[in-house]
Amino acid sequence: MTAPSGDTSMVERLRDWARSIKRDVHALYLSARDPRVPWYAKAVALAVAAYALSPIDLIPDFIPVLGYLDELIILPLGILLAVRLIPPAVFAEHRATATSAPMQASRGAAVVIIAIWIGLALVGIGAAVRYLAPPT
Repeated sequence: MTAPSGDTSMVERLRDWARSIKRDVHALYLSARDPRVPWYAKAVALAVAAYALSPIDLIPDFIPVLGYLDELIILPLGILLAVRLIPPAVFAEHRATATSAPMQASRGAAVVIIAIWIGLALVGIGAAVRYLAPPT
């Protein structure tokens, strides 16, 4: 059984949107490493790229409806903010590079992202223990 043409166009639009998100995340990563980009734009671009590539979400996906809000709202807004901070010509160059060269997985980047999440978890646990501990 084939899907109606309206469904096919919707599915294709969603696939195109997902591809553009993936391309822009790669372009943000490349922009964060470019010396022509201001430091604050690099920080935002790197944070958005790290969040997008992180295996850990701000809102876990298993939570109904809310679990996908970060992919549908937070991530595109982060990309939009980062793109606005990066000089347009520089981002256009990196977007073209990201379109022609797929992003390669980096074990080093994965280790750094996981280490950051573990560090944040430890800081959160430490703060919770101090806050919830009975006064002495």
